[in-house]
Amino acid sequence: MTQQTSPCLRFTPSAWAKLLFLRDCGDTEVGGFGIAPIDDLLLIEDIQLVRQRTSWAHVEFDDESVADHFDRNVEAGRRPEQFARIWIHTHPGDCPEPSLTDEDTFDRVFGRSEWAMMFILARGGDTYARLRFNVGPGGEVLVPATVDFSVDFSASETDQWEQEYAENVFAETTAGSIRTVERIPNHSDPEDSFEDFELSDGWQEYMEQELAFAGELL
Repeated sequence: MTQQTSPCLRFTPSAWAKLLFLRDCGDTEVGGFGIAPIDDLLLIEDIQLVRQRTSWAHVEFDDESVADHFDRNVEAGRRPEQFARIWIHTHPGDCPEPSLTDEDTFDRVFGRSEWAMMFILARGGDTYARLRFNVGPGGEVLVPATVDFSVDFSASETDQWEQEYAENVFAETTAGSIRTVERIPNHSDPEDSFEDFELSDGWQEYMEQELAFAGELL
């Protein structure tokens, strides 16, 4: 009889170090996408940020930057499940439990994917990870998260991580934030923003086309 293995979200040591660094760069939430190899989709090798406005309680992604994220990863030969299914964000407090906004976001944005993962890292170190299946009868399960020291990993690259944070995270004015700005550069219309991670109709159409294109190409 084959023994069933329960799912577990794993981070390489370098990816985990980067996430801790990004969490502690400022005193607001910060969000991004987990990047995984095609043969191990629950192993996070990297966290990629997109341009975002952040506060203590929310993250607002920039539509154009999310589109660029899809373009870059498709051009790099990745399939959508490697770069668009694991939503990672931090909480500046000690509680990793998802907020009502988090739950609404997970339903609206990721409810049409075959599967998706929401992962939250709190300031105090506690984590929350939930895997959802949207095919067949559907379902969801809380999963453990761990750092996998059995895989090869590189040294920390704090200079690059800080640059990525500075180029993408634009915090509302709060003491301790690395960056404080009034608006996201090159964001022409605030009404088109990816507020609280909500996909605009135009972006939803783009993503569906991009996923279909990536599936045919790869």
